[in-house]
Parts: sequence; C-alpha cells; structure tokens
Amino acid sequence: MAGCCDHDHEPVHSQAGGKYRVPAPASQAHQHDHDHAGGQCCSSAPVAFGSLAAPAVVADGTRTAIRIMQMDCPTEEAMIRNKLAGMPSVKSMEFNLMQRVLTVVHAPNALDPVLEAVRSLGFQPELPDASGQLAAAVEEPKKPWWPLALAGVAAIASEAVGWLGLPGGLAAALGILAVVACGSTTYKKGWVALRNGNLNINALMSIAVTGALLIGQWPEAAMVMVLFTIAELIEVKSLDRARNAIEGLLKLAPETASVQQADGSWREMDAKAVTAGSVVRVKPGERIALDGDIVRGRSTVNQAPITGESLPVDKAEGDAVFAGTINESGSFDYRVTAAAGNTTLARIIHAVEEAQGAKAPTQRFVDQFARVYTPIVFAIALAVAVLPPLLVGGSWHDWVYKALVLLVIACPCALVISTPVTIVSGLAAAARHGILIKGGVYLEEGRKLAWLALDKTGTLTHGKPVQTDFELRADVDAERCRRLAASLAGRSDHPVSQAVAQASDADGITRENVDAFEALPGRGVRGVIEGKAYSLGNHRLVEELGRCSAKLEARLDTLERQGKTVVMLIDDSQVLALFAVADTVKDSSRAAIAELHRLGVKTVMLTGDNPHTAEAIAQQVGIDRARGNQLPEDKLKAVEAFLADGTVGMVGMVGDGINDAPALARADIGFAMGAMGTDTAIETADVALMDDDLRKIPTFVRLSQATRSVLVQNIALALGIKAVFLALTLVGLGTMWMAVFADMGASLLVVGNGLRLLRH
Repeated sequence: MAGCCDHDHEPVHSQAGGKYRVPAPASQAHQHDHDHAGGQCCSSAPVAFGSLAAPAVVADGTRTAIRIMQMDCPTEEAMIRNKLAGMPSVKSMEFNLMQRVLTVVHAPNALDPVLEAVRSLGFQPELPDASGQLAAAVEEPKKPWWPLALAGVAAIASEAVGWLGLPGGLAAALGILAVVACGSTTYKKGWVALRNGNLNINALMSIAVTGALLIGQWPEAAMVMVLFTIAELIEVKSLDRARNAIEGLLKLAPETASVQQADGSWREMDAKAVTAGSVVRVKPGERIALDGDIVRGRSTVNQAPITGESLPVDKAEGDAVFAGTINESGSFDYRVTAAAGNTTLARIIHAVEEAQGAKAPTQRFVDQFARVYTPIVFAIALAVAVLPPLLVGGSWHDWVYKALVLLVIACPCALVISTPVTIVSGLAAAARHGILIKGGVYLEEGRKLAWLALDKTGTLTHGKPVQTDFELRADVDAERCRRLAASLAGRSDHPVSQAVAQASDADGITRENVDAFEALPGRGVRGVIEGKAYSLGNHRLVEELGRCSAKLEARLDTLERQGKTVVMLIDDSQVLALFAVADTVKDSSRAAIAELHRLGVKTVMLTGDNPHTAEAIAQQVGIDRARGNQLPEDKLKAVEAFLADGTVGMVGMVGDGINDAPALARADIGFAMGAMGTDTAIETADVALMDDDLRKIPTFVRLSQATRSVLVQNIALALGIKAVFLALTLVGLGTMWMAVFADMGASLLVVGNGLRLLRH
C-alpha cells in the first residue's frame, strides 16, 4: 500500500528516423534505507552509497541529480512532481524511485527554489559534490515497536468491547488510542498531501479514518489504521528486495585490494583509492577488485558473476580480468586499467540503475490509468455519501460509511506498485544471466521479436579465422607478396586481415613500413610501400579496380563455396596473390538459432563476406536467410527493409563491431555481443550480452515473455480485487477493514508475484 499514487515519466527512446542515446557517466550504485514505522514508507536495509552525476549544463538548462531519501514510493514521487510541475524554471523531471534519485533540468539559477520546494513537502534533498560523490547519510534510529503493538491490542480490545456490549465510551477511548499510537505519521503525510492538492493513500486513509471516528465507528477506525500500518511495513520489506535487486552486484567487488608500493612492498588499500596503472596482486579464491591486464602469473577465473558463463576461463599474461570475478586457482598480478568508479561492473550497475528509471509501456499505461482512477472513485464516494440521503431519504450514517469504504478502495496501490517491482526484478534476473537490458521497454517488448538479423564474424563464428590457402596469381616472389600483404594486414583490426598477418608472423616473415595507409570499409585496406601503392581487399574491391578475370572468378567461386573468405593483394596493374581465410562456427550459435526458431523468431545473416561464404555458414548454423557483400550501409538498409514491412513484426540486430552500429541503432532492439569491458557497447546497445554466447538471446526472449505474463497477472489481480470489493460495498456487504485487508492483500500478492522473476 506504500506505493499508491499517480506519476508519469516518459523516457526518450527514439526520434524520427531511429533511436539515439546519450552515454551517461559510469557510477557505482547508491542506496540508503532506513527504518519504517507508523506508515512511513522507508527501509531498514543496510546503508550503501556510490556517486551521482554532478550538475551539468545541457541544452535546456542545468541538469542536476538530487537524492531524496524519503522518496521511496510513487506517493512521494507524485507529490514532488505536482509541486515542481508548476514552476516555470523546471524544464523536465526524471524519477528513479528504486535509487531515490530525482534528476531535474532547470534554469541555470533556479536550483535553490527547486530544493526549497522539495523541502516544503517535508523531504531533505541531497546534492553531490563537484566530483559526483554524496556525503554519507546518517541512518535514522529505529523506531520502537511498542506503539504499533499497543495500537493492535487497543484495536482488538475496542472490537471486543462492542461484541461484549460494554459501554461505548470505552470502545471510543480504545479506538482513539489505537489511531493515535500508530497513525500520527499517516496523518502528517496525509495533511501535507491534501495541502498540496494530492489525493494519495495517506490523504485517503486520513479522511477515511477520521470519517469513521466522526460517525462513531470506533473499532473499525482503529482496525483500519492498524491494518494499514502493518500492510505498509510488510510491503516495504517486500519492496526492499526489488529496490536492492542489484545489491548483489554491488557486493561482487571487494572493498580492498593488495597494491604494490613504490618500494616493491604490498599493502592493503581501499579499492576506491587505487588509481589506473597500479599493480594489484590476487590470491587463489579471492574476488578481483578492479579491471586490469595480467602482468605476471596465470590462473582460471570464474566470470559467471558478470557474464553468466558456466565454466571458468583460463587467464595468462596479457589477458584482461574484471572487477567482481573470482580467481580460482593460481595467483597473479595485474595492472589496473580502470578506477573503481569506471570498471565494467560499475558500468553494469549504472546501466541497471538507468534502466530502472525508464518505464515500460505497461508501466506508463498503469500510471496514466491511476491518474484518473483515484479522482473518479473519490467523486463516486462523494456522490454515494450525499446523493442517496438527499434524493431517496437514505440513512446518512449508512451511506457515509459506504463512501468511506470506497475511499479506501480508491487507492490504486497494488496496481501502481506491481509494474515497477516486476520490471526491476526482470532487469536484475537478466543481469545475473550476463544480459544487460537498457530499459523496461526492451524487457517487455522483447517477446514480440519476429526477425533477428545477425552479423557473422564474432557473432555466429569465433571471429578468429585462420589462413588456409595462399596462391600466387602473378610471376612474383612468394615471400615478398606475403611480406607486402602482412604489412597492410597488420595495420587493420579486421579478423580476416589479422589472420593473414598472424600466418606471416608465424613463418618469421618481417613487415615493411606502410605510408598513406587507408581503411576501405567493406572492401579492404590500401597503402604505399617503398613508394608503390598496394591494396589488400575482397572480391568487391578487385571488381571496383577492374582487376578481375574469368579464371580468377572461377577460383574465387571454388574457395567461397567451401565457406572461405578470400582477400587479394593488388598492385597498380594486377592481382599478385590471393589469401583464403576460414572462420569456425561456435557450437553455441547452432544451439541458439535452433532455440530462436522454437520461440518463433526467424533469422537472417548480414555479412561483409561473399554470398557463397554467407550461404555456407548459414547452412551450418541453420539460419533462414543469408546476405553477403553487406557494407555497413547495406546492413542498415536491410534492417530498414524489414522494419518497413508491416507484416514482419519486431526486428532485432546482433553485432559486435563498429560496422554494425548503424543497423544496431536502427533495429527495434539492438544486441551487442561480448560487451564485457567495452564502454561503447554497454552505453549504446539496447541489450548487451556480456560474453559471446548467442544463447543468451533466447534466454532474453523467454524472460521477456515471463515478465509480460507476470505484468498481466498483476494487473488482473489488482483490478479484479478492486472490482469485487467495489461491488460488495455498493450492495452493502463491504466494510472498511475488509477493504483495507483486500487492498493490503492485493498489494502483497502483486509484489510477491513480481519478485518471482528474481528466481528466473
């Protein structure tokens, strides 16, 4: 019941022509929870803090993140939104209730009035310092339990007095004692809400209990207030599980690290104080505190906390390790590559926090529904209290009582709180699987995925091809051709070029200096060696340069039908040599495609390789369609063509390279492969798969289906229970304590149902 109120926040996901995103600075998660009693919706969880974005100038003014520890329910959000919405200096607001952060875009000199408006509601706003750090909050002392216990005993005694036929004055005294003992916070918050024109749960409950006291329903008024207070206590404990869903991520990285000092000794230091470039030692069984590259030693590392991988990964000198992962066997030293606030783990935590603030379609619908539901039921309650006595001579006492019951029913607590709990639980469950979802909208809409476009290299295949063939096509020295090709290939980061360069390196062939080097997207590379221009490229480049022949075409066709990719060394007059490279398909890719087909998702491969290679790989993996010779703009056009076909449905794109970025951004859902340690992928993808396992996409689709199912169940539960008790009240069978008990039960049911996703 703590989460009853209307609120609305529309995250920007798209503009005409496609999605755009603004990368946000990485931060550690920040959380603070304190004790709750007497209807105050707060938590008793341990205190934990991180950082917020420092105030920054944006296009519309100044963007400031404000932590408000008392803002932990939709009730408080609605009050703050209504208060600030009328201020001309406030341009926009974003609320993250799970992290208790309000982000305001305001006029440059309007921060003080904004903070004063928040304080006028009884809240204490907190600002980060210039570095984005928040001052440590002081945990509020726990409130004593005995007032609630006293209120419960008094309420039961008041009921007993009525049953036993004892004097009414005793029932009244006991009822008033119960209300005073546990209802002061509710009345205080209700008065603030009414003063600001907000019909939230505290206002409705205050009116209902006061009305019950005025018409002499002493035991019922007492029982209603006690039940409401108990309901809030139970619900807050449940909501803490969702609010702290990423607390497990926070605890992954240890607080200290063993750091090498200038004199060569080792000292335990606070991980937050360790700077990039420091050398850290990790013992067997320890968690790794920071991202880095191994400089001495080797081991196996359990990366499951970040990637969801089931097997440990071998690590040796030069390999990257990540904060939060577990060193299993050996000991090693690594050089820190990112400070604590910018590790892969920190970026994941920040992304999950950001996703919690982005509302899914169902959540936005529920918020909009709640905005009209409460005033309508309040108006009905007012009509029920006044019209029957005036028009048909009904009893004022009976009809006012029915109206008070309707006021309790008017709170859409269960409905409003069900959606954020469900979405956050789903996001946290996905993060534990190594799937980073950048917003509730993608989690909810993923179930509609109908077509999935996939890049080949690094996505379906291992992305580490090896050279299989080398053939001279002119009367030239073989070693010189390999030296020239390796010199050009060594300047490219494309896997095919790297395979050519590595094969030459393995045979001890040296490289030449390359001048005027230039990458030709989707074609190859070119440069000047010893004053002469050379190119190393694919079939498309050879055709564009006019160097093709029927004999060469036949040979290329033979190699390409074998699933090999061919690049050729070209001078200013002819093709000098060809190099065939083959990649191997991941076993996980075959399983993933088969699972996607079982889920009803069709697949298409978009690759820069030749059509024959594309078809060969597609057949190996079981992909429905394959398109070769795809430049970045071609991949974009292919995705747009699917999107333009209204019968296709939702379209996703999977890729791991910068060449896939345009198509990833244009697709309904963009999946980035192997995002662990990659800033750009984590910040720009809709869904980031933290390792290279394509099987995580079917897991994402199934989680989306489960999330949607739970959302529908929760909405049906909340509205169904409301409808039943509304009908019971109108026919004279509903009572106030029954209405509170039903509302409490509905809230706990939907919260518990939403939390089931944490076990998915």
